[in-house]
Amino acid sequence: MTDKKPGRDTLMVHGGEPRPRYADSLVYPIFQSTVFAAPPGTPYDDLAYIRLSTTPSQKYLHGKLAALEGAEDAVATASGMAAVTTALASLMRSGDHLITGNCLYGGTQSFLLAHAERMGWSYTSVDAQAPETWAPAARPETRVFLCETISNPLMRVPPLDELARFARERGIVTLVDNTFASPVNFRPLEHGLDLAFHSASKYLNGHSDIVAGCLVGNRARIGAARKALNLFGGILDPHAGYLLARGIKTLALRMRACEANALALATFLAGHPGVRQVNYPGLETHPDHAHARRLLDGFGGMLSFRHAGGPEQAARLLGKLNVAYPATSLGGVESLVTLPCQTSHAGLPPAAREAMGITDDLVRVSCGIETTEDLVEDFRSALDAR
Repeated sequence: MTDKKPGRDTLMVHGGEPRPRYADSLVYPIFQSTVFAAPPGTPYDDLAYIRLSTTPSQKYLHGKLAALEGAEDAVATASGMAAVTTALASLMRSGDHLITGNCLYGGTQSFLLAHAERMGWSYTSVDAQAPETWAPAARPETRVFLCETISNPLMRVPPLDELARFARERGIVTLVDNTFASPVNFRPLEHGLDLAFHSASKYLNGHSDIVAGCLVGNRARIGAARKALNLFGGILDPHAGYLLARGIKTLALRMRACEANALALATFLAGHPGVRQVNYPGLETHPDHAHARRLLDGFGGMLSFRHAGGPEQAARLLGKLNVAYPATSLGGVESLVTLPCQTSHAGLPPAAREAMGITDDLVRVSCGIETTEDLVEDFRSALDAR
């Protein structure tokens, strides 16, 4: 490799890969062992042990994850929720305050509702798209600003460069859920944001066969997060790590196919009388399209829309589809469709969902890599069916 920055496809395949390869194997092996010899006097945190995330398999995966985001370091976790909770635990202390976007993934929101007060934290939700709401929420004890690159499930995109400047001027750490965008379309650290995390079960793995998460950032912050993770125990096992690393190699190719399908489907849905509203930042009618186009390298494979027939018809739609499959996850090669009110945000009180704009007629679609015409026709037939 030369000093020239590699292209996205090259980075996904070769980023973090050792040269020469271990034992000349093109595929990095799985070190399933929990026990490794260590010289007397080895510091505890340097012992090779799975719970400490220090085995050869884990170090290999961390190097690959860091390369994707242009970060100094990374740590893999047992889930996306393990990533965000570990990050917060490493950054926050009792008495601290955080600012959050007002439309977060339901699991993240539910964690804060159930546990923030018990941990001595306070938090204020702001409109992440409206910078004028940020300063009034900031306090001397504010430590973290938590948001999403593309919000789940309304696909809003904050002005992330402004957010980075706002936080940096006040000494606030920015923590960004980059799951929907993926490192193909946005790399938070390149834009002055501090830490990024992913539900790696989704686009990074891409094949709906593992649960995993990761956190990426500078060496000091990831070191603190790894120490917290060591104690909480939410580490990723070597075999799941192997599947994650394998999936990453095709990430750029998969994202291109998913995005092409999402734009085509969003465009079709926007013109269908059975659809009230389409949420996809790649549409010029989207409220964040202008700055999303400036910030992102692509708009992702996720979209949502409100069914004009109301909640009952939205629920029925899922059973009429033959290509898209009704399922709760996202980011795989198969197109998936779900009702956020019953899945990703079911843990929130109905009033809280309504306040966030997550209505009972909202349908979320994770576009896969199927033939575009087949996917669009599937939704056409389902919407037109009586």
